[in-house]
Amino acid sequence: MPRELIEDLERKIAATIETLDQIKSNFSRVVVGQEELRTGLLTALLCNGHVIIEGVPGLAKTLAAKTLAKCVDASFSRIQFTPDLLPTDLTGTMIFNPEKNTFSARKGPVFTQFLLADEINRAPAKVQSALLEAMQELQVTFGGKTYRLPKPFFVMATQNPIEQEGTYPLPEAQIDRFMMKLKVDYPTSSEEIEILERIGGKPIPVIKPVTTPEKIIELQRLASSIVVEEAVMDYMVRLIGATRHPRQSGLRDLGDLISVGASPRGTLALLSASRARALMDGQAFVHPELVKEVAHDVLRHRIILSFEAEAEEIDVEQVIDRVLDGVHVK
Repeated sequence: MPRELIEDLERKIAATIETLDQIKSNFSRVVVGQEELRTGLLTALLCNGHVIIEGVPGLAKTLAAKTLAKCVDASFSRIQFTPDLLPTDLTGTMIFNPEKNTFSARKGPVFTQFLLADEINRAPAKVQSALLEAMQELQVTFGGKTYRLPKPFFVMATQNPIEQEGTYPLPEAQIDRFMMKLKVDYPTSSEEIEILERIGGKPIPVIKPVTTPEKIIELQRLASSIVVEEAVMDYMVRLIGATRHPRQSGLRDLGDLISVGASPRGTLALLSASRARALMDGQAFVHPELVKEVAHDVLRHRIILSFEAEAEEIDVEQVIDRVLDGVHVK
């Protein structure tokens, strides 16, 4: 890339840092700790992707989603997924008007910019699949007509990892459509004390928007223009290849542990997430360390482990660590 274009890109990136810092600051005024969650949500938003958030109840997953929407001044809808939910409860349906003897479209809560799908695995597959077209095509079809969704369209789905009774595991095809899977853990002792002091018995702090949905769309375009050199792209492809054919990649100890590796959608997600993280760091180029930073969030829901891995009590995080340790930049 010519030097003039690089300098222009660096100027644009420098102009966005203040906005991104304001979003982070406002988010932290409401949500104590959870820096990895904040970073993951913002990364996926800048990629125009979607996230699935996994954690036990009470870890501020819903609050985090609402807070990010307020920071961006975006429209927000929350859908509580339940076993009796119907696809039309998400997408909308045609309503008959007896006075005019006509049908009109009543759009559902999916017609929003930020959508929180709370406990998405509580609803049956036909409801979960109602989100597929919306997430992939940014449109919804019902009553014989197709309706475009507003931009940006950002889906944040939550899951409870410990309670499996009365749940419907997401099909692999839908899981793969989430760009990232974020895991939320308990706060530290100091963070929990801060939660008690700041929020315990008090109303949640009110925050003002620091940017607009239109500005977020501009940031998404800017993130997609971050430079990725051929050597870094080759590194990404070899990382993904190692999850599919570990023995061919020199990782013989993983050969019996991985049943299915990441799809090409995972490679694209790794590229997009690395670019977004570079933008958040104020950099015009993606370097390998940024790829490693986003690898766990991008790959943990795309790698299916074998029975041998389960028998040896090896989890997907350990497998990704081994892949990152075993594949080097050329």
